[in-house]
Amino acid sequence: MSIEVTEEMIAGLSPEAQVIVRALLARIEELETQLNKTSKNSSKPPSASHPHAKPEPPPKPKSDRKRGGQPGHDRFQRELVSASECDEVIPCKPTACRGCGTRLKGSDKNPLRKQVHDIVIQPIITEYQQHRLVCRCGVSTCGQLPEDVVGETGPVLSTVLVLLTSWLRASRRKAALFSSDICNVPCSAGHVSALEARATAALKDNYDELATALAGQSNLAIDETPFKCGPAKTWLWTFVAASFTVFVLRPTRKAIVLCETIGSEFAGSINCDRAKMYFRFAKLQWCWAHLKRDFQAMIDSKDNQVRRLGQDLMRETKKLFAEYARCRDGTISHATLKRNLRPVRKKVEALLLRGFGTGAHGTCKQLYDHKDHLWTFLKDPDVEPTNNGAERSLRHGVIWRKLSHGTQSERGNRFVETMLTIIETCRQQKRPVAEFVKHAIQNQKRTGFVSLLNNP
Repeated sequence: MSIEVTEEMIAGLSPEAQVIVRALLARIEELETQLNKTSKNSSKPPSASHPHAKPEPPPKPKSDRKRGGQPGHDRFQRELVSASECDEVIPCKPTACRGCGTRLKGSDKNPLRKQVHDIVIQPIITEYQQHRLVCRCGVSTCGQLPEDVVGETGPVLSTVLVLLTSWLRASRRKAALFSSDICNVPCSAGHVSALEARATAALKDNYDELATALAGQSNLAIDETPFKCGPAKTWLWTFVAASFTVFVLRPTRKAIVLCETIGSEFAGSINCDRAKMYFRFAKLQWCWAHLKRDFQAMIDSKDNQVRRLGQDLMRETKKLFAEYARCRDGTISHATLKRNLRPVRKKVEALLLRGFGTGAHGTCKQLYDHKDHLWTFLKDPDVEPTNNGAERSLRHGVIWRKLSHGTQSERGNRFVETMLTIIETCRQQKRPVAEFVKHAIQNQKRTGFVSLLNNP
């Protein structure tokens, strides 16, 4: 049951009671605002919602299309390999006519071909016998293992187990069960952890190369999300460049992480949200997807002035996204985009000025005072108006955190940031992740370093 408190009712109270009632009403409004925050009208991530929470009503009518692939989409199918490449070819010939029963002989020159793919999981055990021979001088010498022999698990199985716990987000215990029950290779959770440390060491040169290259990039998308290391709270940062991505785990989300990672004099542009740690850098592009949520929060306000302001700003934001989509798909040039958005920019800045006299004064003043950060993408064609690239790259890390509840040591931190960096960079460059990790583990003691800075 809701009770509306009017000014007439408050006026009939004593001065002390009026102060108390107004304070309580303000507190109720503040709590209701916090309660109504969603990923649509605030910076609250979608993952923060309860997994069984009732979904928000769809913004548009449900489509009549059926689930699954739509008519005209590219069909996925395996290409047939030549018969000579098959391990076995089994001819299936009819013995009798299906009409009259007459016995049939011969062969079809163009039979229907169906190929069935399967795998055989069988451990390959290699024993190395190190002979110790004694010289006539009395000194014994032992034979040396080959350089690529490290530990008791080979590079292929090591790669599979490491990718199970990182790329596929399985627990170490489940990875050990996969090795024992499916691959018939005895394994423990502790051994899987040792393999993770081995992979981290094998990929260290790749990680260091990419981390060093961040400072020289012309444009970076940066974001961060909470993580955990034991009982302590940490932060997972992502730095997305044009052809690679670097993750770092640090105990803080302050600007010191940015200075350590990209340098305090970073000259490129940064796609980011409006967090204060980015303010020390001159060339920023504030994310319009975040701004859209702020404008939606204004629309959800009970204040009529703020609601109308939010609707007007949202209208211009939709125009901006529509024009940028045309530029991104090649329909219009960047010069045309810049020209088409001139009236949008003028209108947005005028609306922000109008917001100075409303309940959205703080947001509007910050945006207007730093309005250049809203339009960096119009000056540089390589800059996007949103920070969606960084948010997409963080998604894997967020799911990993929710499933594993974080790490327990600095060694675990290095594994997380290294594997996330390699997996996301290989995805950007369309490299096979498993092949790259296997090569690194296999050549850990050799000079088999493969650079990730240049897209193959």
